[in-house]
Amino acid sequence: MAKVLKESGRKPLSDAGERFARMAGERPPGFAREFWEFLRQNRKWWLTPILVILVLLIVLVILSQTALAPFIYPLF
Repeated sequence: MAKVLKESGRKPLSDAGERFARMAGERPPGFAREFWEFLRQNRKWWLTPILVILVLLIVLVILSQTALAPFIYPLF
């Protein structure tokens, strides 16, 4: 890589520049991974129970439209 940069007349990238270039070539993280990193870095743990309840409600709505609905309703 350094040989190509010398031939083109450009100077080599700094360490931060190389890291940026490597990250730019990587596949972007998924929504769940990115959200998990957000929770860890920003200490927003109070969002976790809200999201768990939201996911459970979504699952309940989806299951209520299937043949499992008669078995779900006696639980509530």
